[in-house]
Amino acid sequence: MSTSISIENLNVYFGEHHDLFQAVKNASLSVEQGASFGLVGESGSGKSTILKAITGLAPQWDGHMAIEGADLTHKRDRTFYKTVQMVFQDPYASLHPRHSVDQVLTETLHLHGFDDINNRINKLLLDVGLGPAFRFRYPHQLSGGQRQRVAIARALAPEPDILLLDEPTSALDVSVQAEILNLLSDLRSEHGLTYLMVSHDLAVVAHMCERVAVMQNGEIVEIIDVADMRAGKTTQDYTASLLHASANRVA
Repeated sequence: MSTSISIENLNVYFGEHHDLFQAVKNASLSVEQGASFGLVGESGSGKSTILKAITGLAPQWDGHMAIEGADLTHKRDRTFYKTVQMVFQDPYASLHPRHSVDQVLTETLHLHGFDDINNRINKLLLDVGLGPAFRFRYPHQLSGGQRQRVAIARALAPEPDILLLDEPTSALDVSVQAEILNLLSDLRSEHGLTYLMVSHDLAVVAHMCERVAVMQNGEIVEIIDVADMRAGKTTQDYTASLLHASANRVA
């Protein structure tokens, strides 16, 4: 099976000169096509920074990154964004408050050169469990879960191969989180998607992913299969402490 995401010896920096901070240190991982791979760790461990480096939102980096065999430079072109899309943590912040669902999806489809936009929008809304009745609503008329479904529809609009998921349920009510996670699992199966998912919640990652990289202070300290994680088979004390902290939820 081919590799969708390849990262080798990645370093990511913020600031400059005396204020330079290294957020990611010598990180390496690979994600096979169609797989779901998790990045876990405490807040500030660097996991979301890796997603930002991939998308170009963290431009100060060195090392090697490749998407479907194509090396990434410090610029991202339209081809990249047709292949890779990101779903952000906060559905309240990621949608323009004055743009209807129709405007959000129309703009994205136009940007990526699609026609037959009317039918595409209706299909996208059906795919994420909303349906055409939501098409002309505005964000303030939607619940948090519904907003995140719109954000997922927007990410699916360019027909990407890879979704980067940055804590996609952490801003939602617990009752809604499982619905969104199950939706993402279904979409991955239906569309043959590859996921790279950031979470601080090991239970979420255990539900969604096959392999997990554990991050601490900007470094990947361990890459572990979810089956081993569930069984408590870890080589690192830090991973063991994370597992112990969430022992009641990783099952």
